[in-house]
Amino acid sequence: MAPRKVIITCAVTGSVHTPSMSPYLPVTPDQIAADAIAAAEAGASILHLHARDPKDGRPTADPEVFMQFLPRIKQATDAVINITTGSSSLMTLDQRLAAPLRAQPEMCSLNMGSMNFALFPMLDKPRDWQHEWEPKLLEATRDTIFKNTFADMEGVIERLGKGCGTRFEFECYDVGHLYSLAHFRDRGLVSGPLFIQFVLGILGGIGADPDNLIHMKRIADKLFGDSYQFSVLAAGRNQMPLISIAAAMGGNVRVGLEDSLYDGRQLAKSNADQVRRIRGILDGLSLEVATPAEARDMLALKGGDRVAF
Repeated sequence: MAPRKVIITCAVTGSVHTPSMSPYLPVTPDQIAADAIAAAEAGASILHLHARDPKDGRPTADPEVFMQFLPRIKQATDAVINITTGSSSLMTLDQRLAAPLRAQPEMCSLNMGSMNFALFPMLDKPRDWQHEWEPKLLEATRDTIFKNTFADMEGVIERLGKGCGTRFEFECYDVGHLYSLAHFRDRGLVSGPLFIQFVLGILGGIGADPDNLIHMKRIADKLFGDSYQFSVLAAGRNQMPLISIAAAMGGNVRVGLEDSLYDGRQLAKSNADQVRRIRGILDGLSLEVATPAEARDMLALKGGDRVAF
């Protein structure tokens, strides 16, 4: 019997971590392109991408910044490119959709509900901030709702899914988000194979422990049967333990400096470090990494020749 194929998503950089927290976090378009290409060469099937203002590292949704690195990554790798529609809870939905609508990628992330998305506990540890905006952004999450209403989600599905042929990484931060996704499935707005990312460990969502992972999987099985693929994202120090459990349970995995800055007990010097780490674990479980072509087939993607970059 052939080994099972596991999709590795690598979240190269994003709005979760600020530049002061690691000197290895890619910020400029050149750095993001180089890190993404290295992660693909290390074995990432999918590259999940945010953008940052190259002047100060602030999260940005500016399509012009995305277009400084998207074509370069596409030219250098065959990896599936997945662009965020989340970006930042401080941005409007139109801002968050500007780059995906311009690029029309094979995949986009889609957050499956409004929630408290709390990053302010990162302020508890003293840090030497590089930019004035960093602690302010974290503190703002104490009194901010990450808005993803049903109308918002319907609009994303209509504009990107139907309008651009983009499929989604449905990010589910709690069990209720699975039921919201089932609602869209029942209405015929989305169809399988669904790619569901269980997100564990963000304050405001479900906690990062094996019991919660098993519960999310049990509910997803009940709602979606065999018409979905699941993957697991675990924040911070929970990253490698929980995604290893997910792989053993039949799931896919997500690594990357957006989710954790560490490779074991030390700072990861690149996203590729984390890709290589999980590849070693998958090999020990007698599992094989899905190539980008295999990931496209598993998720029914439109192909890299049908994007707009």
